[in-house]
Amino acid sequence: MGRAASKGNFSRIGQYFGDALLFSKSFLCLLSGVWLLSPVLGYSKSADLTHLSLEQLMEVRIGTVRTASRYEQKTTRAPSSVQIITSEQIQKYGYRTLADILRSVRGFYVSYDRNYSFLGVRGFSRPGDYNSRVLLLVDSHRINDALYDQATIGTDFILDVDLIDRVEIVPGPGSSIYGSNAFFAVINVITRKGRDVSGLEASGEVGSFRTARGRLSYGNQFKNGAEVLLSGTAYESKGARSLYYAEYDDPDTNNGYAENRDGDRFYSLFSTLSFGDLTLQGAYVTREKHVPTGSYGVAFNDPQNRTRDDRWYLDLIWQGRVTDDFDLQARLFYDDYRYDGTYVYDSVRNQDRSLTNWAGSEVTLTSSSFENHKIMAGAEFRKNFRQDQWNYDEDPYILYLNDKRDSTVWALYIQDEFDMTENLILNLGLRYDHYSTFGETLNPRCALIYNPFEMTFFKLIYGQAFRPPNSYEAFYEDGGIFSKANPDLQPETIRTYELVWEQFFGAYLHGSVSLFYYRIKNLIEHHFDPADDLLVFMNTGSAKARGVELQLAGQLDNGLEGRINYAYQDAKDDVTGLTLTNSPQHMANLNLVVPLYQRNTFAGIELQYKGSRKTLAGNDAPRFFLANLTLMHREIIKGLTASASVYNLFNKHYSDPGAGEHLQDLLSQDGRSFRLKLTYRF
Repeated sequence: MGRAASKGNFSRIGQYFGDALLFSKSFLCLLSGVWLLSPVLGYSKSADLTHLSLEQLMEVRIGTVRTASRYEQKTTRAPSSVQIITSEQIQKYGYRTLADILRSVRGFYVSYDRNYSFLGVRGFSRPGDYNSRVLLLVDSHRINDALYDQATIGTDFILDVDLIDRVEIVPGPGSSIYGSNAFFAVINVITRKGRDVSGLEASGEVGSFRTARGRLSYGNQFKNGAEVLLSGTAYESKGARSLYYAEYDDPDTNNGYAENRDGDRFYSLFSTLSFGDLTLQGAYVTREKHVPTGSYGVAFNDPQNRTRDDRWYLDLIWQGRVTDDFDLQARLFYDDYRYDGTYVYDSVRNQDRSLTNWAGSEVTLTSSSFENHKIMAGAEFRKNFRQDQWNYDEDPYILYLNDKRDSTVWALYIQDEFDMTENLILNLGLRYDHYSTFGETLNPRCALIYNPFEMTFFKLIYGQAFRPPNSYEAFYEDGGIFSKANPDLQPETIRTYELVWEQFFGAYLHGSVSLFYYRIKNLIEHHFDPADDLLVFMNTGSAKARGVELQLAGQLDNGLEGRINYAYQDAKDDVTGLTLTNSPQHMANLNLVVPLYQRNTFAGIELQYKGSRKTLAGNDAPRFFLANLTLMHREIIKGLTASASVYNLFNKHYSDPGAGEHLQDLLSQDGRSFRLKLTYRF
């Protein structure tokens, strides 16, 4: 038996490497073809950069990042292997949501259960986790709410992707400067400025599943220095007309067909007003999604099953220079999040609701007054006024849950970026957090960055992070129908070790290799309790993973650019040694932008490969390839940009694993779909 199993493992390994080789060959052939055809297509180096020296070109290509250390620094000096997705790439690849953007990032993957989108990082995406192990920011404002800790990345994200200037992705633990939720990564969505719009901008699109979206934005920078950006978006999709689930194939449940039960709509508003060093920002989104899967044992194919999420915030920021050597940022914020779920059981409407609002302040001081040191220190306070959950039947009225809570969090943090020599940097960070719910925690990060040659950088990184149980995990129950509470939950922790090699090959090609290992203790997971068959969150033990991430990216001055990445991740339960569910061992992405005519017509090509994943029932969600294609043309007439996108170009059938609330072990995803989009600048 041992030899047979070993033979099977070697066979699978060979198959995976065969897939990776085929993927790489496809990319190289495509890139070579484009390169050889470049004279025919009229490619030539743009004259505006040819006069720059190699060192100056490197400065342009390296770029800067703010998220890794809370101040702007070169990506090569950041204590992480940073990746940045720009607004240009968002347009050229036809990304519709933040989830679409993150699917292309090395080591990241997304699952969708026809209600919410769930983010996996480095082989970890557990059932029942609402993206609480990733910290999501908009212009450094925390988006994770104060009840579920949810980072919304689908159509429930608070920002229209057309308003994104860039997305900074910082993998690895970030609790040393950001606190809770910065467990696997910090994602900071940087918005466009009023000057980037410079007038009125309107966008409209139509697509498959009877989908339509419209956006109207106004932005400007005035002569007195004041700047404004105002934008509103409306979106509606009827969704798939018919979805078949074999688990419900019975005459009493419409023979397994959910018909016209996949609708999705949202409305969002965003504004930024700034004058001098002061900025006031506000955002709002309301989103309603019909749920076709019969989750939580509801009446299948009932049109009343749906969820609604409402989210808004106000953020007042002062950022400026106090002296020549001291920069100060002070922030005041208020947030509000409301959830309303309607679920039908035996013709009885059950209402599942929550309300949370919180306010806080944060002050960060950055100083370069000490020789060879750049020190950042800060303090944060957050008061959660309401963390309320309730659940009841409407008629006859039966109250199952009425849980009302509040809590406070305060923290102190410091980081020192120390230039030990001309080519050696030591980055040390430490944060102390105090929670009224469970007590205190201390989390460090240490990074050693070595630059032995002009274009070579090595980073050795160690970090710790934590995540306390949120109110939903600890206190939610529905009267013993499906779920129960566990107020004895303890925080989970992670330790991560990472070695990064970043290599520039001239000014146009950049490669990176990341080796990582992490171990999680007191892991909080959603399980059925065998004693009563109810879903409950428990500290089940520990998990660990090791892996490697490879990426090669290139960009020419004429607009030709591309990147290919591959991730191997071996994530296992530390006790049983079994591979974690919904954890693909192998993933790869190819992205290529090809200028087709002069500098205003582009083809954006995206290929995605995801390896097989274990389901909760012990089955396999099969591996799959996806291909997306976007054609974009600027200045059809002055100010008008048009694009056409086809997603899942070859109509590949694939599925994501279901969670504990689903009867289905696998949830089928959409086949081929399209989108047509027009954007006009007045």
